[in-house]
Amino acid sequence: MNIIQENQILPEILVMDKPFGISSFDVIRIIQKHFGKIKIGHAGTLDPRATGVLVLGIGKGTKKLADLVGLDKVYIADILLGKKTTTGDLEGEILEEQKDISYSKKEIEEKVLSLEGIQTLPVSVFSALKKDGKPLYQYAREGKDIESPVREMKVYQANLLDIFEQEGFVYVRVRFFVSKGTYIRSLAEELGVRLGFPATLASLRRMKVGEFAIENAYSLPRIWIQDFKERKKALKNKDI
Repeated sequence: MNIIQENQILPEILVMDKPFGISSFDVIRIIQKHFGKIKIGHAGTLDPRATGVLVLGIGKGTKKLADLVGLDKVYIADILLGKKTTTGDLEGEILEEQKDISYSKKEIEEKVLSLEGIQTLPVSVFSALKKDGKPLYQYAREGKDIESPVREMKVYQANLLDIFEQEGFVYVRVRFFVSKGTYIRSLAEELGVRLGFPATLASLRRMKVGEFAIENAYSLPRIWIQDFKERKKALKNKDI
């Protein structure tokens, strides 16, 4: 993966490999810190726990973002069977846990394939989906009681890549090719429902947005990320 350099900030469209643990807006802030307050926008965010393709518009490129937001996407997801959480991923509190998972590869493969097509599923209240102009996760983190909205999601392809075990739990790795507005956390939980087990999203990596692929993405230097995290923590603690 190429490390972003000063001469690479010039293109109107910049494809980044967002690292784990920071938000999409944090990526923008880091770039602006090192290259000046240049105008930057995005063509669809990733959650802090997700990694992969983040398409940015630089300067005049921000005007092109409206045409890129609706592009189809490819993800690779690790789905943990045996746990259900409040957030639909490993950040939340455990609601249900089951370690005794009996399965066959054929059954899992069939249930993964059954996710193809249009699925009508609930969206996690910890998602970035907006209600009255405000992301749902803000309501949830404020402790407000909000009903999970239901959305149609289009899955073009769902392919089983691997099944593996860690610490007594079963993980299913799936490649999803989906349309805009498809929530992988919802698909992860639905796979569990169809298999008869609680399930949650363990990890997520976005591989493509339209024709923008991870192979052509730039990564941030680790020292930039670490410096940003330390400054953000210090500001939160009012040390600087």
